[in-house]
Amino acid sequence: MAGLRERKKEQTRQRIAAVALRLFAERGFDAVTVNEIAEAAEVAKATLFTYFPTKESLALQGVGEDDPAGIVTRRQPGDSPLVALRAHYRAFATRQTALANYEALIAQMRVIHDSPTLSTAANSLLYQQRQALARALAEQYGETAAALMAAQIAASLLTLQESYFHRLLSGASPQEAGRALAKDVELAFDLLENGLYHAKEQ
Repeated sequence: MAGLRERKKEQTRQRIAAVALRLFAERGFDAVTVNEIAEAAEVAKATLFTYFPTKESLALQGVGEDDPAGIVTRRQPGDSPLVALRAHYRAFATRQTALANYEALIAQMRVIHDSPTLSTAANSLLYQQRQALARALAEQYGETAAALMAAQIAASLLTLQESYFHRLLSGASPQEAGRALAKDVELAFDLLENGLYHAKEQ
């Protein structure tokens, strides 16, 4: 019974999220109310808030949920932080070539891009992610070096994300965008590991 309840909860959560994204994409984030989302998803407003504590959280699913700090903390003995992060994002890029829900992902990115409120909230989540990464690095490298390292890593990851979404928004297929992302991941971590002056001229 517990498994059935969990599946039903997840189905309800997915339905609410899908309805919210559709309404946001049709009318814009600011024009849609929580009451309208709850009514369209056929749930009570209180039920909606048990799954999504804020209106912003409905639109920002997945944003800031990646965990570079956790990847660094859980890395294998002998691996450097960059080795662990490269392996993670290399695998992530491989998975993107088989992305099934890319249309929903594109819709979400457009909703966020078109809303200053959501763009600010997304930037805040990414800042928190960067701070967590700096804390994970600080024990080994010291606070100042860790903060600088985290800033460089976070900027690289954000650039990878932006380039990937730009390709999707420009009409690239998930396969094309995923292959390009895989190349970009290698370039990004080569630069992080070896420095700017080791970059090859195009």
